[in-house]
Amino acid sequence: MIGGAVAVVVGGAGFAAYSLLSDAPKRESSAAGNVVKTVKKGPVTAAEVRATADGFLTAWQSGDAAKAAAYTDDTAAAQAALTGYRKDAHIDEVTLTRGKASDATVAFKVAATVAYKGKSKPLAYESELTVARRAEDGKALVHWQPSVVHPDLKDGDTLVTGAAGDPPIKAVDRDGTELTAAKYPSLGTVLDGLREKYGKKAGGTAGVELRIVRKESEKKSEQTPDKTLLTLSEGTPGTVKTTLSATAQAAAEREVGERERASVVVMRPSTGEILAVANSNPNFNTAFQGSLAPGSTMKIVTASMLLEKGLASIDKPHPCPKYASYGGWKFQNVEKFEIKNGTFRSSFAASCNTAFITQAEKLKDDDLTKQAQQVFGLGLGNWSIGVSSFDGAVPVQSDAPKAASLIGQGGVRMNPLNVASVISTAKTGVFRQPYLVSPDVDDRALATAPRKLDASAQAQLHELLNYTATSGSAAEAMAGLGSDIGGKTGSAEVDGQKEPNGWFTAWRGDLAAAAVMQEGGRGGKSAGPLVAAVLRAGS
Repeated sequence: MIGGAVAVVVGGAGFAAYSLLSDAPKRESSAAGNVVKTVKKGPVTAAEVRATADGFLTAWQSGDAAKAAAYTDDTAAAQAALTGYRKDAHIDEVTLTRGKASDATVAFKVAATVAYKGKSKPLAYESELTVARRAEDGKALVHWQPSVVHPDLKDGDTLVTGAAGDPPIKAVDRDGTELTAAKYPSLGTVLDGLREKYGKKAGGTAGVELRIVRKESEKKSEQTPDKTLLTLSEGTPGTVKTTLSATAQAAAEREVGERERASVVVMRPSTGEILAVANSNPNFNTAFQGSLAPGSTMKIVTASMLLEKGLASIDKPHPCPKYASYGGWKFQNVEKFEIKNGTFRSSFAASCNTAFITQAEKLKDDDLTKQAQQVFGLGLGNWSIGVSSFDGAVPVQSDAPKAASLIGQGGVRMNPLNVASVISTAKTGVFRQPYLVSPDVDDRALATAPRKLDASAQAQLHELLNYTATSGSAAEAMAGLGSDIGGKTGSAEVDGQKEPNGWFTAWRGDLAAAAVMQEGGRGGKSAGPLVAAVLRAGS
């Protein structure tokens, strides 16, 4: 325990001696040859890690914020956070227990009491700190970051105990079934967002809580909701009805739970209602707020544009060479395949990159951006689904990045919500903004697209997607799902990753879904079975 004698031993078989080459103190001399100071260099030693961590934790436990901050490399920020820990968060009776060290990182446990206006509850959690050497004087100090105080804190966030900013809510699905984070882990951030937006409107009364108040985001659509850490007294919840389906949500949770770094959205193309959203990592809603290159799923948007412009027609000849160059970049197909004497149908179904790159020279720099915005409702920043979401980005680009955008690379960014919306628009020909809470609840206006997809282009696109799901790259995953199906695979290369992000989107009847598996590899093999499973489960 910190505060008495420190009895916990830092992990490792003893403490390293200074290395004569890298860790030995070095003397700096004045012009007269007198020694003015000694500065240690090299990595911090195990003994320094232990001493620094113990000094910091002991001072923090005793309530001396200034002394604890002096053990850090940012005394002002550390003192403000540790002062607020007791003054604003009302956390007292703090006991800190140091655990094992992994190199310069030390884990520790926190046991404390949160007390506010006669109400109190115990608080327990784990965190960690890292010790680093300051270059200018060689001192071993705690590298300050807000997560030292609590692992969920980020720059600009604050810990506060008091009357909750928003009353609690009881979220229910389309049939009235209660939705909780305990049963559906992926909904944790969604429920926080619903509470922030609808807590007061739903008619509940606020309780008393310890919560993280998030720093205000410049983009409201990307704002992370506040997070409740401890409830001292319950408020009275108001009921918020969502479009989610408990059945679809359970299936989505099961599927992402069996995979790593997977995210999926299920929606209804005819209405825009979101039926399920799930993420392997429930702490960030990649499905709604992710910003990733969508790879070849973007070819749905690009194909619609080529069809409308008469640059492609479903059964007319279309080039699919091994390579295609544009703007100084050389593009190729997966495994360098080619289709000789093929049609646009065969190129689309096989996800031929060069079939799209070869058309770049015939397009204006803003053609793809206009198609994405005007037909598919992407990139305008005006979706209002009921919680924060990223609405996709298809920026105007030129030269090689322009060509890369045609196949979902370059500057194009989306998430499963956007891609599910894209295939829904392709199926119906009309963009219907996805939504999680009906606009009837708060009279908000849903986003609309300026125009519908041309009828001839939509009919051809629908057939292309159906053919891809029955006879093309999506067929293996979609096998056994009936005849009213359509799908598209995708893989997106990411710098620094050994494997690409795998994408897959499809519809079955009046259900559509899109999923990404980061570093999953080819989309048909990775994200395809996930999408097929949630479509098979229905709603």
